[in-house]
Amino acid sequence: MEEGTLKSPSNSGSTVPRGDTEEYGNGLDYGDADPFQWDTREDCQVRQILDRIADKWSLLVIALLDRRRLRFTELRREIDGISQRMLTVTLRQLERDGLVHRTVHPVVPPRVEYELTPLGGTLHHTIQSLVSWTEEHQNEIAAARSAYDTRAAAEAGPEPSPRA
Repeated sequence: MEEGTLKSPSNSGSTVPRGDTEEYGNGLDYGDADPFQWDTREDCQVRQILDRIADKWSLLVIALLDRRRLRFTELRREIDGISQRMLTVTLRQLERDGLVHRTVHPVVPPRVEYELTPLGGTLHHTIQSLVSWTEEHQNEIAAARSAYDTRAAAEAGPEPSPRA
């Protein structure tokens, strides 16, 4: 892909300059609300940051560290299903991005605590909005899933009878 361009699946492979408000070949003019603004190129910083903070483990760590410090073992105990290695990787990435601060206390055995940085705290507010939206709409989503599953099962037709 050319530097600074986008190829959307809906524009038949044509290359559209970033930020351009012309039609994308699908009859729609996205204007400033271009849904393809987060380029999928490997070196796109926005995409890399979104991939990092939208990861399920990162979201849980950020939520748990809201206004408190936790030790590694406390985090691991609170996050169901996370491996020690995955928690280590997640915490290192969040620390590298400036969202989590790691404090090592010089005692034997070493005690390590994690807390959100001021930058991480601002992200927590955004995550809380997402969680609130999810809680508010969970019944609607469950109903939509059920309706979809019913339609999909009806379209698939009857199950073949098992041979004895």
